Parts: sequence; structure tokens; C-alpha cells
Amino acid sequence: MKAVVLDGFGGLECLVYKDIPKPEPKEGTVVIKIKAFGLNHAELHMRRGEWAEAAPVSGIECVGIVESCPGGEFTVGTKVAALMGGLGRTINGSYAEYTRAAVTNVAVIESDLPWAELAAIPETYATAWTCLFRNLKIQRGQTIVIRGATSSFGLAAVNMAVNAGLTVIATGRNEARFEKLKALGVSRCEIERPDLSRHIPESKQLDAVLDLVGNSTVLDSLSMLRRDGKACLAGWLGGLAPIADFNPLLQMPSGVDLTFFGSFVFGTPGFPLSDVPLQAIAADIEAGKYAAKPSRIFRFEEIREAHRVMEANEANGKMVVVVDE
Repeated sequence: MKAVVLDGFGGLECLVYKDIPKPEPKEGTVVIKIKAFGLNHAELHMRRGEWAEAAPVSGIECVGIVESCPGGEFTVGTKVAALMGGLGRTINGSYAEYTRAAVTNVAVIESDLPWAELAAIPETYATAWTCLFRNLKIQRGQTIVIRGATSSFGLAAVNMAVNAGLTVIATGRNEARFEKLKALGVSRCEIERPDLSRHIPESKQLDAVLDLVGNSTVLDSLSMLRRDGKACLAGWLGGLAPIADFNPLLQMPSGVDLTFFGSFVFGTPGFPLSDVPLQAIAADIEAGKYAAKPSRIFRFEEIREAHRVMEANEANGKMVVVVDE
């Protein structure tokens, strides 16, 4: 089968097309004929050698059709989504015509949406749903700040939070992208900055903050919350550097909650993918409740250009690659 293989670590030239063996059926796994896959910043870090793990074939998510499933958990021919469970990290991922994923990391996603639109859902929406409804436990009528809202993850979270009846304040670095956020129903947009808490009148009164910028802003996010408010750290748009000299005694406000979510836990006993209503999310997108179309669609032969766009921060939303229409 044709695949994109990492030939070392570094620039775009490390993404090389090769013919490699098709994955064989194996108990506890599903072989999937890939129709399309979403692009993620994690894959950019893997290509550069900045991630702790990187499999020869990158790609942490995909949508496609069940080719084989020895355990019978999924019927051959079923439309499914697969994400995480080591894909692209410890086992070959989705930059290929076929992949083999653990059954715990595969979910049915039957829909009449085109493959390119289905591919924009799995990783982004599963993670956004978990952060909002499980970690932050959002409720109608609350006010939330979503930091890094112009990212694909951020746009999914905005869609869900607005649809759930929250007042959403969204941040981004580029004002030119604020119209897109306003069209999704946010109440206000703010320029992202390290001391955002000093610039918004709702500071100290917020119910929740979803922080996708990362370690550089999470302490500021905590300082915005009311007592019993919750902040969820779930992204690193601001870089991977740790919080320098972190001292909770001196730097954290009292009476607020800090929670974290990393999608790499999907498929583990505590975080079964079956908990995430991917089928219902796809139905809501098909019904027009969420504006979730991919911002850019690339052919399989255009993987280097797709990485270039991602690296240049020109995506303006979720980008996908179509392998087989």
C-alpha cells in the first residue's frame, strides 16, 4: 500500500511516499481502509522530532471503512472513525491507504456527510466534547473563555459551547479571523495576550476557561475564575515550554479548579472512546447545528503542502487530507 513515511526528522522533505506492507488482521484490532484524515499539530511536532514518540507512518486520526475485524466488534464495511491509541506515535498511523487500530480506539460514525467533512470530526470534536462536558462540566447560562479559539480545536469548542447555551468569550491572535468566531455565536472576541485577565471585565467572575494556548497562560486563566470556577488546560498553541518555577502556594488562587485533558488517553479503561457521542455529533453537524466544514482539503499527494500550510499558521480551521473518495 502507499504511505507517507517519516525519513528522519526535520523539514517537509522528511515526508516521503513509499510502498509498505498492508497491515494484517490481528485480534483486538480493526484494519481500516482510510478514506480521509484530519491534520493535527501533533504530527508537525512528530515530524520535527519534538515529540517523545513518532511512528514511521504519522497521523493520529482517520475515517474510513472496516476492512477486517477478527474479534467481530465491528462489521466489515461499516463506516468508522479511529483516533489515538498510539496511532502515529507507537504504531503506524493514518498517513496511508490502510491502518490498523485497537478496537478501543474505533467508533462507528455512519453519516451521509462527505468523507472530507467526516474527517474534520474525530480528534477535534471528541477532545472538545470531553473538555467541555466532562472536565469543565459546563452548564447552560454559564460564561466561558475559550483561549486559542481560532484553532480547529477552538472552533469545535466554540460550536459546542454556544450550542449548549453558554456565553462564550473567544480569544485569538489575528483580528481578521474574529468574524468567523462571531458568525458561530460568540458574545465577544479578545486579542490573546499573556495578561488577558487584566483586560476583560468578567475577570474573577468567570465560570470556566478552556485554555488551548498552554503553559504560558494557564496561571492567568486561573486568576479569571470565580470561586469554584474551572480551568481546563488542553492545548499548547503557545509552545511546549513548561511553567518556569511553578509554585502553587504563591501562584494559584484559592478555591478554583485546574483540570487537564490529553486526548492520548482515549481508548484507555478510564476514557473509553465509546463515552464520546461521535455518532450524535456527526448527526448534529449534518443537521447544521455546528459549522464544521474543513477549512482546506488536500489530496494525498499534497501532504507536504498541507504541512507547510499548518506550519505557517495559515490553516484557519481544520484541514483534512482525502485518501480515497
